[in-house]
Amino acid sequence: MSGYAAQSFEAALAPYQFMRRDLRADDVALDILYCGVCHSDVHSVRNEWGGASFPMVPGHEIIGRVTDVGASVTRFRAGNVVGVGCMVDSCQHCSPCGQGLEQYCDDGATMTYNAVDRHDGTPTYGGYSDRTVVSDRFVLAIPDGLALEGAAPLLCAGITTWSPLRHWKVGKESKVAVVGLGGLGHMALKLASALGAEVTLFTRSPGKEEDARRLGAHHVVLSTDEAQMTAEKGRFNLILDTVPFVHDLNPYTQTLGLDGTLVLLGQIGPVGPDMSSVPLVMGRRAVAGSLIGGIAETQEMLDFCGRHGIVSDVEVIRMQDINTAYERMLRSDVKYRFVIDMASMKA
Repeated sequence: MSGYAAQSFEAALAPYQFMRRDLRADDVALDILYCGVCHSDVHSVRNEWGGASFPMVPGHEIIGRVTDVGASVTRFRAGNVVGVGCMVDSCQHCSPCGQGLEQYCDDGATMTYNAVDRHDGTPTYGGYSDRTVVSDRFVLAIPDGLALEGAAPLLCAGITTWSPLRHWKVGKESKVAVVGLGGLGHMALKLASALGAEVTLFTRSPGKEEDARRLGAHHVVLSTDEAQMTAEKGRFNLILDTVPFVHDLNPYTQTLGLDGTLVLLGQIGPVGPDMSSVPLVMGRRAVAGSLIGGIAETQEMLDFCGRHGIVSDVEVIRMQDINTAYERMLRSDVKYRFVIDMASMKA
């Protein structure tokens, strides 16, 4: 296979040749058409979360066309356009897997890259490459009519925001707030609005109001304005916090209503500064976390997006420009997701 890999946490991504396994009976082989660029790709290749294994081929928002299937595969055939997200396997027998929540597998889900295949012990390599081979249980059907480049980020940014919206039963009577307008935040606005919720964006940037309303926000609140934040006290059923770095949660917990929940989606690691329990105790409010989504709910999300014509707002790039894209993403210089056109690998 041809791809782009990081050889160390200090190295830029560069061309890399590697081997993938032969087709197993339950496998699907595909040519990769597009691959989204996720903020977690940067964290992983720079070993900011620890546990990085090199060489690393990132990428877990994959859209491809099936080229071959194993002998036992019946759901897919050559020519189908399909997706592969953050996981490529799980134990398939624990309680979370039995509930269709493979991301919480007791034995640990096998991630699309920077993991080890649970059957043969080989490293997994992601979608910054021309082809891949994946178990059919972890391959998703892409609805007809969706722009394929815009569909790629649905496989991470989309499902990461869809899963908590469904778990906390968001619908027409819900009041939902979103903290942060980036790759995750813009999908949260689109999906919550399409589910019928009244949607508010919390942002530190006054200039984002026009875009937020275009994406589905009914209200925009400047989180640095104390008067505006006070006016929102006790209002929301659910807050999706998409900010990917340490920040103060206290201003947001006070805007939750009775039994409201703030769900952390962006920040992985320490939560700071000290969080007061007062608004939690006094309103039976909660702070929770949520991780991507299971395969069944990812397919549900894709089908929902197909019916409503929802895709991510993307900027398509060449594979050769990935290092520049990383630097731009860290400066929030993208609206709202980079997607690699893998045809550029042949250029």
